[in-house]
Amino acid sequence: MRGDYQELVDEVSALLGAPATLEDRDFRLIAFGAHDSEDDAVMDPVRTRSILTRRSTAEVRAWFERFGIARATGPVHIPAEADAGVFRPRLCLPARHGGVVHGYVWLLESAGHTPAHLAAAMDVAARIGALLAAESRAGADAGRALAALLTARPGRGRDGAREELRAALGPDAEEVHALVCVLPWRSGEGAGDGAEAPGPRTVPGAAALCVLPPGDIEGVPLPGLAALVRLRSASVPAPAVSAAGRLLEGNGTRQAAPDARAGVSAPRQGLDALPGAWHEAVAAARAARAQPRLGPVAEWGAIGPYRTLAALPSGAVDPAVRPLLEAAHAELARTAEVFLDCAGQAGRAAGELRIHRQTLYYRLSRVERLTGLDLDDGEDRLLLHMALKAARLGD
Repeated sequence: MRGDYQELVDEVSALLGAPATLEDRDFRLIAFGAHDSEDDAVMDPVRTRSILTRRSTAEVRAWFERFGIARATGPVHIPAEADAGVFRPRLCLPARHGGVVHGYVWLLESAGHTPAHLAAAMDVAARIGALLAAESRAGADAGRALAALLTARPGRGRDGAREELRAALGPDAEEVHALVCVLPWRSGEGAGDGAEAPGPRTVPGAAALCVLPPGDIEGVPLPGLAALVRLRSASVPAPAVSAAGRLLEGNGTRQAAPDARAGVSAPRQGLDALPGAWHEAVAAARAARAQPRLGPVAEWGAIGPYRTLAALPSGAVDPAVRPLLEAAHAELARTAEVFLDCAGQAGRAAGELRIHRQTLYYRLSRVERLTGLDLDDGEDRLLLHMALKAARLGD
């Protein structure tokens, strides 16, 4: 489909005698025409950034939208504004379909743009709008099917969701994929459970995206985003890691929460193993939230003991450790965790905590009294360490 967009952009460029660019309605670059002008103003800062980074800033978007391009049904003439990085006047052709704008074709304004040429170019823009609308519908169908698959119980419901996703993805269904989980997810300021997923086009390599409400993500009380990302091979997860970073970075109104972290599953081929991959992605995202050194994007294979801890029931706390996890004992809990992270080496732990070694010993004795555990006993240490790490996953 990308080739179709490039051909249509080239057709607009030929009709109006100027290089054109096509962006979606969130101002992300889809295609652009080549230019051979020696005029530096042709590549002003706004156009240069759009081509090099494949998107425009929120400030640039707001500046152009003030001219009514999201409501326009015909060409919109936009004056130059040096302070905004727009050195030459622009012509915007809204790519509409079904009464909705799905993208914008941009050109430099020219006195040679006759009404007949502009009408023909708007016809091409309408064809672009129809393609973008069809792609958006396909992405929404894939997102709904992915959500159904990830939340269905084993059995007919899961089988039906898998086949629905297979139909939505077409030939891509049997390719190698990884799942990305972003926790928590929101859409715009103050959004709640009704947050939207971005379109697949906004995330390189994404085949489907969906937002799951609190409680639908393995008992996690947060809304989260799932992204199914195509990989070139099972040994190169980089596209999924890159997609996770893009989702955390956000752009426009659909974005992750400021405290969000992402997890990436191991690669899978085909759709049958996606529920297992989703468990891995969720576990990795929870681990990234629990342990900052793992994030902001954590891969399943790199989260160590959290792979085991994530399998424990949500909210499960060993009775012996429960008193230590009360808010009043947060300092003692941190002391015990750092001591155990340092393999029981008092000098290292005291240095990490920036306290005197005698203070460390005093705190550890209080931990023993609270929990009834003996920190000279290996199994008691293991129990305490696991319980403290598991408690982090529940935060």
